[in-house]
Amino acid sequence: MEAKKQTDGKPLRQGYTTGACATAVTKAALTALITGIPQTEATIYLPIKQFATFQMESCEWLDGAVKTSTIKDAGDDPDATHGALIEATVSFQPEGITLDGGVGVGRVTKPGLPVSVGEAAINPVPRKMILQVVEDVLTEHGIKTGVAVIISVPRGEEMAEKTLNGRLGIIGGISILGTRGTVVPFSTSAYMASIVQAISVARASNCEHVVITTGGRSEKYAMKQYPHLPEEAFIEMGDFVGFTLKQCKKQGVKKVSMVGMMGKFSKVAQGVMMVHSKSAPVSLTFLSEVAAQSGASDSLVEEIKEANTASQAAEIMAGNASFFTKLCTYCNQSALTEVKGDLTIETTLYTMKGEQLGKAMVESGD
Repeated sequence: MEAKKQTDGKPLRQGYTTGACATAVTKAALTALITGIPQTEATIYLPIKQFATFQMESCEWLDGAVKTSTIKDAGDDPDATHGALIEATVSFQPEGITLDGGVGVGRVTKPGLPVSVGEAAINPVPRKMILQVVEDVLTEHGIKTGVAVIISVPRGEEMAEKTLNGRLGIIGGISILGTRGTVVPFSTSAYMASIVQAISVARASNCEHVVITTGGRSEKYAMKQYPHLPEEAFIEMGDFVGFTLKQCKKQGVKKVSMVGMMGKFSKVAQGVMMVHSKSAPVSLTFLSEVAAQSGASDSLVEEIKEANTASQAAEIMAGNASFFTKLCTYCNQSALTEVKGDLTIETTLYTMKGEQLGKAMVESGD
């Protein structure tokens, strides 16, 4: 999708994730520790295959360690962590590379998240980025020793109050997140305008069947599922499910395939058509009812009620095809209700790793 535009036509400015910031300060701190030279900036390679340079706010020597910091810039989509000071404290150790969270970085206390219970809430992609940059700097300088990295966010605990971390069992601060390295601006008016434009492009290419997804990963899975459709048929709707469906109907689309994952599509199944993380939470009671309808045992139904996330509920119901089919059917019904009929709706659910969980379709006349 093209760079999103503001209403005045200027592109929205992208920002950087907490994960990218943490990687940059780690590189700066380790470089300073090895060379003895204060670092004022650090350039890293992002997952989206772009280089980015971060300015350091500070670079100081502690007892046997170096601590550097940078300020997170979320671009034109200021979020709860916009303006956060992200710090890395790096020291040598006899062997191995270890990574942990310090002050203001949350710690995981419940299962169902991509990070194990007890670990700092540093998600898999940022974790990989940080460990890789440590290896790269050591190799560049011909150093063979162990390194300990601690990521801190001084005001992280306060910032976390504006997130869902507490409900998810992440205690004591924010999460270090990001799969792209950049923050794509989700200015409501600009993003909605881009959806309208994308549907217009699809219709101009004579697409009567479009595929709407919540993000880049689900779009990748959708493109494998519908290889016969042109690129114009695939539209990233972000969190704007209801708006996108209505625009599809308004512009004469005949069939809409929705492709996504458990977290957001569990909300759609409930009838929630704006699926931002700050919108209505996933109802685990609802998911437990769907499980009961699909023949799950009483013990499994109770287990889902006590689950931490929709993804964990999916893990509990692994192998029960009926559960996922019913969930997709509920998504279809919610979508048809939203647009008041006259659309053929199809929903497919995937895991984060791209395994298809379930699929269902309802014709416009059903």
